[in-house]
This record gives sequence, C-alpha cells and structure tokens, in this order.
Amino acid sequence: GLATARRLGQRHRLLIVDKDAAALGHAEAALAEEGYDVRSATCDVTDKDDVSRLAATAMDLGGLRALAYVAGISPNGGSWQAIMRVNLVGAALVERAFLPLANEGAAALFVSSSAAHVPLSLSEAVLDVLASPLAGNFLDRLPEALGEIAPIMAYLLSKRGLNTMVRNRAWDWGQRDARIVSLSPGAIDTPMGRFENQRSPMKAELLRKMPLRREGTMLEIADAVEFLVSDRASYITGTDMLVDGGSSAGKPG
Repeated sequence: GLATARRLGQRHRLLIVDKDAAALGHAEAALAEEGYDVRSATCDVTDKDDVSRLAATAMDLGGLRALAYVAGISPNGGSWQAIMRVNLVGAALVERAFLPLANEGAAALFVSSSAAHVPLSLSEAVLDVLASPLAGNFLDRLPEALGEIAPIMAYLLSKRGLNTMVRNRAWDWGQRDARIVSLSPGAIDTPMGRFENQRSPMKAELLRKMPLRREGTMLEIADAVEFLVSDRASYITGTDMLVDGGSSAGKPG
C-alpha cells in the first residue's frame, strides 16, 4: 500500500485508507514529511456504512482520478469468511461507492492475484454466486454451492471473483468515461508474502520453476499500478494484467 501511495503521490493528491488508525497515522505522517499532499481516513472495507463515509470524504476532496484497492487477506491470514469479505465483498463495496465519484479519465484498479488464474473446475452455481458478492446471502450461498471451504480455496475464489467483477463492471465505468482493471501479482516480496512463505515449504521449488527464478518487488508492482491508472493505459479496461514473473507459463517439460 505505501509503495503504491508513494508512486501515485508523485502525480496525485492522496487519500490513504486503513482500518488501523494508529498505523494510518504513522503512514500519513511519514508521507507528509516526505512532501506528499496527503489526507487519511479510517475505514473497514467490509462495512457498507464505513465505505459510504469514505466515498463522501473523497468527494469532498474533489472526486476520483485514480483508485488503488490493495486490501487483502492471504490464505493463512484468516477464516474463509474473512478472506471472502475483504478480498471480494469489500472490493465490491468500494467499487460501487466510488463509481459515482469517477471523473472523466478516472481509473479504478483492484489488486488481485495470480491465484485467480489457477485452473479450477467450478460449477455454474458457484460461478453465479461469485458474480454477486453484494447479495445479502452471499456467504451462505457459497458453501451451499461448493460445500466445505478451506481458506486456500476461499483465496482462490475471492481473486477469481474479483477479476470477474472487473469484467462485469467495465460497462458502468465506461458510461462515465472511466476505466476499471485488475492486477494479478505473482510471488512478491512483501510482509504478507514473507508470512505466507514461512508456511509454504514448497515456495523455493516453485521459484525454481519460474522463468525469472525470483520474487518480484513491491516497486515492480507499483510500476504496473502506475501504468494502469495513467492515461498511457487509456484503452485498457475490463481486464486483468498478470504480473507474475512467468510463473503461469512455468518451466517447459
């Protein structure tokens, strides 16, 4: 989040958001000290009222030019319900609340994951549920359609659903001459990534099978975010950019 804020703050006024007020205060102070034009607002992205208040704050500051949704929970970061709420439901709440704020040329970017590209055999019933994350009974319908859900499966499904949301919402954003995209990072060296690595002994083997044979950096993801929300990407919408060092391509043979 901070890497993205620092990059986008070179061209935009910033409104940074976090659920943790203390962490948010430290981040705002650090960015202000570095010379950024920055404001902050606490928000729980899974709370519709909180998200509405956040959108009102953004409107008071002049509307939306670039949105970067980087909130997420990893497979070992919570229950399957928590993962779905933050990774997909929260993203959908933010998308709906911020669309009316979008100025001409605005872009909304949602950070997904290369996990969204893992081949899964999903029934039409499951796909239908994933396409409606704001339905009031979403978290009840998902296990009814799929059965027992482990956190890793919830993570895969949440990111698949996020990419689906971007495709489905592109028309509505286009009516405001605005864009919506997703970005799917692979193995990136972040605090959350290190947390997952400690619980994934096969990670080193996976890296050896990648064409680039290394993790990506936060700055490399910030480069991709900066491009996708900029006018240089003005004809890119309703789609996903995979930034995974070739892990989806893998090693021949």
